[in-house]
Amino acid sequence: MTPLLKAEDYTVGWVCAISVELSAVTLLLDEEHTDLPQNPNDTNIYTFGRIGEHNVVVVCMPEGALGTSWAATVATQMMCHFSSIRFSLMVGVGGGVPSEKCDIRLGDVVISKPEGKLGGVVQYLFGKTGEDGKVARMNWLNSPPPILLGAVAKLSAKSMIRKINLSEHLAQFDDLPNFKYQGAENDVLYKAHYNHVSGPTCKDCSTVEVVEREKRRNTNPVLHYGNIASDNQVMKNGLTRDKYSRELDGVLCFEMEAAGLMNTFPCLVIRGICDYSDSHKNKEWQPYAAAAAASVAKELLGLIPKMGVIGTPTLREVLDDKPGTKTSN
Repeated sequence: MTPLLKAEDYTVGWVCAISVELSAVTLLLDEEHTDLPQNPNDTNIYTFGRIGEHNVVVVCMPEGALGTSWAATVATQMMCHFSSIRFSLMVGVGGGVPSEKCDIRLGDVVISKPEGKLGGVVQYLFGKTGEDGKVARMNWLNSPPPILLGAVAKLSAKSMIRKINLSEHLAQFDDLPNFKYQGAENDVLYKAHYNHVSGPTCKDCSTVEVVEREKRRNTNPVLHYGNIASDNQVMKNGLTRDKYSRELDGVLCFEMEAAGLMNTFPCLVIRGICDYSDSHKNKEWQPYAAAAAASVAKELLGLIPKMGVIGTPTLREVLDDKPGTKTSN
């Protein structure tokens, strides 16, 4: 542990939804800091540390408290009590949307990036349902801050020419079997129409319904960039997954928290893929997916210079400049 720092020394916020995601980032901290005294008006429990040149304050949502509203509550308290935060990351696991266009596998990582008319995250159930059953979206969520989108562009460029190496970060989990790659033989994608046979595993599910995919050359996580679907619902149906994906121009994954953050706590969303958003989902891949997402987030922070952060407005300054988003002191 390092000497106690001050609240204003922390410039990066990091939000997790579940404890396995908090475990992943805690292990990847380059330095863990002594906890600051608890603010009596703040119910969040924080983890403090450093990644590269950046002092990071990490918060995990309360056990069992999921969804957009809880995410907004946790993030708002963080922003109120750490006024120097310049940008934030929402890092954890999500359900992938495999398609002919995007060969998403378990353990891959999706990074929110504006595409088409969407800003990187879409609240897919919020809107009016027409006669054809299609939902007309009524709200638009903010895009991630420019400094993060710049880092995403650099990360994407480096990954194309194999100039990033996530294996160094993932190696830190080698002594934790649950956090290790679970094996290509345990990455099974079923056809969208085929529902899971009862039981905790897919041992009784029909192999006839398995989608055949080309074997990858290695087990390194592949990075995907695009829009993420978010709302207060667990996506557990292949046909419904694909329906929303078509309506939303090919979203890459589903999750339950980010939509509660984008307009009040601008951030970049990074999701490790732990299932395929269908009825076959289970938690076997959650730890590895959380580790992969945290590793990508750490790599991304390494691309952002400290001086660039200092010159970036705080989240509170950004929001105070927008009508109707004044923050309280």
